[in-house]
Amino acid sequence: MFQQILDPLFGSLALSALVAVIPLATLFVLLGVFRVKAWKASLVGLALSMILAAVVWRMPVPQVISGSLEGALYGIVPILWILVNALWIYRLTVVTGWFEVLGDRIRAISDDQRILAIIIAFCFGALLESLAGFGAPVAISIAMLIAAGMAPVKAAVVSLLANTAPVAFGAMAAPIIALSGVTGIDIHLLSQMAGRQTPFLAAFVPLILVLIVDGWRGVRQTWPVAVVAGIAFAVAQFVTANYIAVEITDVVAAVVTMLAVLVMLRFWKPKNAVTAGHAGPGETADALGGPAEGRTATTVVKVTEATAHIDRSTRSSGNLTWNAVMPYVVIIAVFSISQLPPVKAFLAAHATLSFAWPGLEITDSAGNAVGTAFKLGYIGTGGTLLLISGIIVAALYRMSARSAVAAYGTTLHQLRFTIVTVVAVLALAYVMNLSGQTHTLGAALAATGGLFALLSPAIGWLGVAITGSDTSSNALFGLLQATTAEKVGLDPVLMAATNSSAGVLGKMLSPQNLAVAAAAAGMAGKEGDLFRRLIWWSLGLLVVFTALIYLQSTPILGWMVPTS
Repeated sequence: MFQQILDPLFGSLALSALVAVIPLATLFVLLGVFRVKAWKASLVGLALSMILAAVVWRMPVPQVISGSLEGALYGIVPILWILVNALWIYRLTVVTGWFEVLGDRIRAISDDQRILAIIIAFCFGALLESLAGFGAPVAISIAMLIAAGMAPVKAAVVSLLANTAPVAFGAMAAPIIALSGVTGIDIHLLSQMAGRQTPFLAAFVPLILVLIVDGWRGVRQTWPVAVVAGIAFAVAQFVTANYIAVEITDVVAAVVTMLAVLVMLRFWKPKNAVTAGHAGPGETADALGGPAEGRTATTVVKVTEATAHIDRSTRSSGNLTWNAVMPYVVIIAVFSISQLPPVKAFLAAHATLSFAWPGLEITDSAGNAVGTAFKLGYIGTGGTLLLISGIIVAALYRMSARSAVAAYGTTLHQLRFTIVTVVAVLALAYVMNLSGQTHTLGAALAATGGLFALLSPAIGWLGVAITGSDTSSNALFGLLQATTAEKVGLDPVLMAATNSSAGVLGKMLSPQNLAVAAAAAGMAGKEGDLFRRLIWWSLGLLVVFTALIYLQSTPILGWMVPTS
């Protein structure tokens, strides 16, 4: 039996907290200052956390190793299992040529750059974030906007800022799933809370995008469609996160918003369109796994008649739009079926393996048992549902088994460094949590009292700004937020969800995301220019968002916090 020690270093909580922060500080310095690859920095951070757990917090070495393995497995299932299969579906649409068709259909809707900023960067970007995430939405949106005639710098700024509201539920809700894993808080409660925070951000993002594209004139002339897009996304995100399924929150929100914008444009259009000449042939930038690996991995994929597996009869028929959006419809259908009461009950009873993790017997500093049970979902989990969706999509696209498997292999190859990063970060988080390092940090932060509600959003913001990943930030700081909240009398669900919701505002400034955007816009080496254009938007939105979180921590908006 191992009992956690709150102040292991000379009985000093302050000194112990300073030592506990070493693995995180080292990880951030390696990423942000020395630009070390994320997978290498994560392994260094993991090694430091394990050494401190054994030497300073006096956790038995076998339990340190066992705890790291538990975290690593959680990084693989469910997080990487979801991410790999989601990106595989995206890859299927690319290699078959239907992704390019979807881009063409979107660009044909309007030639007004302000409208395209909403449709491409906000709506379509959110759809990509729901599946691909990790930089793909930014890179692809930039390429499409430049192809539609938008200046590269403006396209980059618009795409980076648009990639905020969907991030908390991106990659089939990988951030929320990771948050639930490290905090032990029910995923549905976290989904509900995040779904009562990020919609407020989503409601205003389209207005900000048209402001960036065309100034206040753009806001005056296009505010009706911007408001419709923002409200549609906010409402759909709220409803899906609270009442349907967390994994498909962004898919539903993006599809609903796209439909709302299309319907509105049939009856209303801005009087004076802001257009530009076509910048060149349509190209899509593929950044699978770029930011999470701490590197610029933007690859331009050109889909031509010779390489796309779309026969001319299909291309000339009225099935173009249906085939282009079909993968997202399949995903929604599969996940919706899994949520039907009989199916959900069956999966809960027969498709989850629960067991006590071997070699871990832990109590906290007060002598209370620390939960070490591991739940392994193998059918009803989001990754398996995505695998089923991908098989259906491949069949409907009439792909050969060899082509589909080859696409899967390509996805695994492109994510090889991301896989190492995610496994290492989750292992690091579990070691810090199980050894007591996180509780030491939480106890030190508890000195801020009720003002922690003002500090909490900044912690999430900093985590994403440095790591470039809401999933990684949640793994590192999720339990810290929940632990500190309990100590100061705040709701742990609120503070844990805040780490994810506020963190999205730091993604536009992360070095990895800026590098992907600069490469996609042909501005390699000018990441600083993008940073300067976005820093005040990021900080300004963080201040406003912090005010919302503080009100949710008080009786004024406290009724918004869900209860179990």
